[in-house]
Amino acid sequence: MLWVKSLHIVFVASWFAGLFYLPRIFVNLAMVPPESIAERARLLLMARKLMRFTTFLAVPALAFGLWLWLGYGIGRGPGNGWMHAKLVLVLVALGYHHACGALLRRFEAGIDRHSHRWYRWFNEAPVFLLLGIVILVVVKPF
Repeated sequence: MLWVKSLHIVFVASWFAGLFYLPRIFVNLAMVPPESIAERARLLLMARKLMRFTTFLAVPALAFGLWLWLGYGIGRGPGNGWMHAKLVLVLVALGYHHACGALLRRFEAGIDRHSHRWYRWFNEAPVFLLLGIVILVVVKPF
């Protein structure tokens, strides 16, 4: 079980690293002047590659987490309300991941209308998600 838990932690950390950095690329994309075609193309390429890699990392993170929960029974049974809260935050993280993909498609289509300030705020969400998930798993407050 410790191997599965270790792999889960590594893939979750890697997945979130992508969720931390991808919106930073969006900040830069939102600041690119319209005449800077090469800069925009380079940032879009970086964002596409990071999105693909981040998605690739999310799959084993989720698979190992499900293995721990369903296979080993971690967080199951009475007194494990923390797991329900953690799963809600994981679903929100998946939604955030999906939103990043949708925003990337809008950038590619040239129809994004958000400012770089909006993306700076958007970039903060995964920090709070990871903080909440880690606190729930370690402290198990309920």
